[in-house]
Amino acid sequence: MRNAVRNIRKMTDAKEAAEAMPKVAAMLDKLAGKNVISKNKAANLKSKLAQHINKLNKA
Repeated sequence: MRNAVRNIRKMTDAKEAAEAMPKVAAMLDKLAGKNVISKNKAANLKSKLAQHINKLNKA
């Protein structure tokens, strides 16, 4: 999980990051559903990743 999040944060191509986001978001939701991570942590991570992708789109 951590590596997937790190990989998106390293990406500099907005299109590539946007394509990877649904898979990572699904993984975070699945982990939150199994109580591996809290639902709030999953939501926070998805929000930060979405902000990163939006920032890439503006640049």
